[in-house]
Amino acid sequence: SGMWSWSAEMVSDRNLRELNLNPDDRRLALTLLLAQQLMGAPRHLGQHPGGFVLTHDRLDDLVPIEPASMADRQVIEWDKDDVEALKFMKVDVLALGMLTCMSKAFALIQEHKHDDLSLADIRQEDPATYAMIRRADTLGTFQIESRAQMAMLPRLKPRTFYDLVIQVAIVRPGPIQGDMVHPYLRRREGKEDVVYPTPELEAVLGKTLGVPLFQESAMKVAMVCAGFTGGEADQLRKSMATFKFTGGVSRFKEKLVSGMVRNGYSEEFAEKTFSQLEGFGSYGFPESHAASFALIAYASSYVKCHYPDAFCAALINSQPMGFYAVAQIVGDARKHGVEIRPVCVNRSRWDCTLELVENSDRHAVRLGMRLVRGLAANDAARIVAARADQQFESVDDMWHRSGVPTASLVELAEADAYLPSLGLQRRDALWAIKALRDEPLPLFTAAAERERKTIAEQREPEVALRQMTDGHNVIQDYSHTGLTLR
Repeated sequence: SGMWSWSAEMVSDRNLRELNLNPDDRRLALTLLLAQQLMGAPRHLGQHPGGFVLTHDRLDDLVPIEPASMADRQVIEWDKDDVEALKFMKVDVLALGMLTCMSKAFALIQEHKHDDLSLADIRQEDPATYAMIRRADTLGTFQIESRAQMAMLPRLKPRTFYDLVIQVAIVRPGPIQGDMVHPYLRRREGKEDVVYPTPELEAVLGKTLGVPLFQESAMKVAMVCAGFTGGEADQLRKSMATFKFTGGVSRFKEKLVSGMVRNGYSEEFAEKTFSQLEGFGSYGFPESHAASFALIAYASSYVKCHYPDAFCAALINSQPMGFYAVAQIVGDARKHGVEIRPVCVNRSRWDCTLELVENSDRHAVRLGMRLVRGLAANDAARIVAARADQQFESVDDMWHRSGVPTASLVELAEADAYLPSLGLQRRDALWAIKALRDEPLPLFTAAAERERKTIAEQREPEVALRQMTDGHNVIQDYSHTGLTLR
């Protein structure tokens, strides 16, 4: 408990005595030895949400499998290093949340705007999209939506796809700790000269202005400048894709520095190069990885730029994901001129949908009942099915025809979902629901009345309820839907 960090070294006798422990105790020595052997081991079981393993034969004949914490999911008990040692094919499918969002956005665009889009069909190098990205107007997009990315975008000013590849890769722990960010920006802005000691190094790092931003760059530098073999360079790559305490890049320092000096590079330059590569020990991107992410980042930005209504609806329908809450997504869409319509018992479906704005070719986003906290999807489906032929005319009519429990009606009332089409304020709707009851009346009369949908109600006198203040309504909006449109 007195150690605030891990170390490859044993605890000193002095530390033990300070903790009132006897360093000559055999049991303590054995405990410390076992603890040292655990250094660098995984602290808990992690599961990649999109990772899977492919084998020629049945997987359960080859590896132990156990149930995951999520229902109907399984995980293998071996880690990625074990799988790699046995030459199994391991595939990590990334960006599942944004790919889901893009699929939903494309479907909305096809349905309401009749534009057939896919990742392959999006216009490349669109000036309007890059202008939006340079303004850091990227809330909700993929990879370039974080505060750190937004702070970097106006400085890096992406204008081409490869600029976006660099943008994705540069705001990472690896390049930042390797002191690569500021040299790259200074050179890009013309504030620092780009100097290559040899033509071979220029061929390797020309695209990134002399800064090794990617794992592939580090491999090529090691091979071209330090004489690494392909196998040794691959080991260097693997060490850059892991955390430092599992081995790291440090064990390659002597070979890299001495190899560069032997090939005519100064020791200072070799040390600087190694310190940059060592930063990858905290994690640096492969170029292919960054390019794949940049493609999705560009596609999401394109849809946000040209179809902000569909993008907003699809993004909400794909929650939870990303950095931002629904309230922020809705607020950003309104800044882009998108009309947002509230949850409505007669017009909302479970998901957010698009509605044509009258006398216009624009579409508004109708918020879905998925935003009503506490409302079950099955009850929402029953409501939508019940109003298919005719809209609800009152709370009582909705209750009779949909058959949902009054608790669900209360959740909708708390979300102010009766106001848009029925004109009922929160308190009026809640008062009307108080007159309804889910419990059956005695014996056969109740059964017959329920069959005819004519269950007796508790008739209440008309009352004039004091309405909530605007401030109270805003509080209730956030409490029951997570946002407000007031």
